[in-house]
Amino acid sequence: MNVLEGSVRRLENARAVDRPAGAVVDVINRWLPAGRVKDVLSGTDLGHPLHPLLVTVPIGAWVSAGFLDVLGGRSARPAATTLVGLGALAAVPATLTGASDWADTLGAERRIGAVHAASNYAAIASYLASWAARRRGRHRLGLGFSAAGAGLLGVSGWLGGHLTYAAGVGVDTTAFSTLPSEWTDAAPETALAGRDMVAVLVGTVSVLLVNGADAVVALSNRCTHRGAPLGDGALREGCIECPWHNSRFGVADGRVVRGPATRPQQVYEVRVRDGRIQVRQPDEQRTLRTNPVASGNG
Repeated sequence: MNVLEGSVRRLENARAVDRPAGAVVDVINRWLPAGRVKDVLSGTDLGHPLHPLLVTVPIGAWVSAGFLDVLGGRSARPAATTLVGLGALAAVPATLTGASDWADTLGAERRIGAVHAASNYAAIASYLASWAARRRGRHRLGLGFSAAGAGLLGVSGWLGGHLTYAAGVGVDTTAFSTLPSEWTDAAPETALAGRDMVAVLVGTVSVLLVNGADAVVALSNRCTHRGAPLGDGALREGCIECPWHNSRFGVADGRVVRGPATRPQQVYEVRVRDGRIQVRQPDEQRTLRTNPVASGNG
């Protein structure tokens, strides 16, 4: 295990972060409940999280200012100062979207996210101090603050990458769940007798069977947002409401009706034969989802 991985493992297990982080999350959730504003910050209408898109603006501005500082000479100082200020301004919406996403995490992901956010806030403060110093003509001091901000930004960026690529925060949690393309037995038809929905295991995939208006509907039981079991949620106005963060998905087509989820639920083909409910994957899956795990090279 390298030094970076060892450090992040210690952060993931730093339970001392839980109480203050939980208090901040409570405040965020109080001011930002499920609804239209939360959907916008989550990127629900885009189909992907908005935060990774917005962070490119302040990072691009600050990196560009750094190049001007090194290569532009005295004549480039006004432009560099403007870019530093622009980056700080653009960091505001990026920070809001990040806070919204972070509030929907738990455990190790929340701890890493807390340090990621703290590093971001410290970087923003450093660049703001750099902008103020530059505006007063104290160029060397401004360069020092920018250098500190760049270092903090590097730490934050690495932790953000870890959250996405190692911990899977922000990705579709059902990305690697797939059913056979052939009709596969799921449950007896009586499993839904007197019930609105029931979760069953088909191979290694948890499938939610729902008593639809005209027929049985089958969806992935794992919420695409943070992996909650939808079977523990509720049916409301033709939608399944997630029990964790209150995302709503259309029963018939799995579409996102209300966020913070950004990706729709997988809907499977379903039929009833000889008193048995059968399901299958309706479409061809991408290679990463279907590649078998080989026991060797040959």
